[in-house]
Amino acid sequence: MTLTRDKISNDLKMIVGNESVVTDEQVLKENSHDRFRKYEDINGIYTRPMPAALVKVKDTKDVSSVLKYANENGINVVPRTGGSATEGGLETALENSLVVDGSEMNEIIKIDTYNMLATAQCGVPLEVLEDKLREQGYTTGHSPQSKPLAQMGGLVATRSIGQFSTLYGGIEDMVVGLEAVFPNGEITRIKNVPRRAAGPDIRHVIMGNEGALCYITEVTVKIFKYQPENNKFLGYTLENMKTGFEILREVMVAGYKPSVARLYDEEDGAYHFSHFADDKCVLIFMAEGPKAIADATAEAIAEIVTKYDECKPVEEHYIKTWFEHLNWDPAAVAEERVEIVETQNLGFTTEVSGNWDVIHDIYQSAIERVRNEVPDITLLGGHSSHSYMTGTNVYFVYYYNLVDIKPEEEISKYHYPIQNIIVEETLKHGGSMCHHHGVGKHRTHFIKEEYTSSYYILENLKKAFDPNGIMNAGTIFPIE
Repeated sequence: MTLTRDKISNDLKMIVGNESVVTDEQVLKENSHDRFRKYEDINGIYTRPMPAALVKVKDTKDVSSVLKYANENGINVVPRTGGSATEGGLETALENSLVVDGSEMNEIIKIDTYNMLATAQCGVPLEVLEDKLREQGYTTGHSPQSKPLAQMGGLVATRSIGQFSTLYGGIEDMVVGLEAVFPNGEITRIKNVPRRAAGPDIRHVIMGNEGALCYITEVTVKIFKYQPENNKFLGYTLENMKTGFEILREVMVAGYKPSVARLYDEEDGAYHFSHFADDKCVLIFMAEGPKAIADATAEAIAEIVTKYDECKPVEEHYIKTWFEHLNWDPAAVAEERVEIVETQNLGFTTEVSGNWDVIHDIYQSAIERVRNEVPDITLLGGHSSHSYMTGTNVYFVYYYNLVDIKPEEEISKYHYPIQNIIVEETLKHGGSMCHHHGVGKHRTHFIKEEYTSSYYILENLKKAFDPNGIMNAGTIFPIE
């Protein structure tokens, strides 16, 4: 028998206490979606099914008790921490879901500078942890644009990446150990060790699960020495993306590890660097770490770039100033909302990845199709921001004017068609449909094509760990 909303909220109050169960209608509406539907939210329109309650968990025991209750009663659970997701992973796909908010689990448990580890609960904001570490001369090395908003549990759950990934890696390269709770209430802990060969690496069952398999409650990450005084910045303008991709490939294949290696096309470059880009592509690097390494890395990259006559150097201070204003804080989000209302111009991003031999084709074919097939585009560009020995990503950026359209129609007229074109072209050329924002609920229709025969493995993780299907319905795994 399906439980009523009142029954669910009253039961939860008995489990975690009255003050931890929120049933205010406006709060529930605001927690029924994420930034994928920001235009609906700005206009006060909420099209997702209403949650039964928002549950503020205080510790791992609370999480275990709530998940066990939901599992026994067939109630959908949407895990949430910082709320900065962009792909619909925080949307409530089913009526009377529970949004389980871990943002009050916000203790930095331990900073261990001898073993170079930091342990934090899921609700610790990354910026808070990073500031604490920098006071002691250390860093996580993790700096996504959402750093002022994002919290540790969500960063791991979405398999996030930071702006310095070319040196430090993605979150999966930083996580050492984890604590998580599975739908039956089972609390599991993966111990903090440098490496082991005791079977499959089970951290990867939890990292990137987007709340579709379990609830992450605690995270231990590596830390690094923080030495900003050694940072070196390099910038160049150039004529075309193909040359830029080739330079990125040469730097990575040669074995150099700048913390930042970015390539912007003309339109995206003009958006960020109008004061010097002059309608050209822009290539930027940052080298960091011990002084000898940073200096040698910068010198080697400069030597590679000088082989390409079309690359013209940019004064270092331009690049340094730009880096200091990269991250989005609550004030920037508020300013964006005002700007959207005033201009009726809306922007989103879609990120994909591919090997070196296909990445330019992915970029070129996706741009061409969007221009030809989607109306009212005001900006369409992209950049590469995370490179590897074997390839790189493209982060497509697009803005469009909202012409004669209701807020709830924006997604189907503009956002879906653009994202679908980008993903279709990426998969057609052999790339990956999402690089670091996660699958959410709006790329699930591509998940089987992404995995092909290996979808068998992914599908059986869901069957094994969430047999009743109560974890974040519609995220990663499509609702059939």
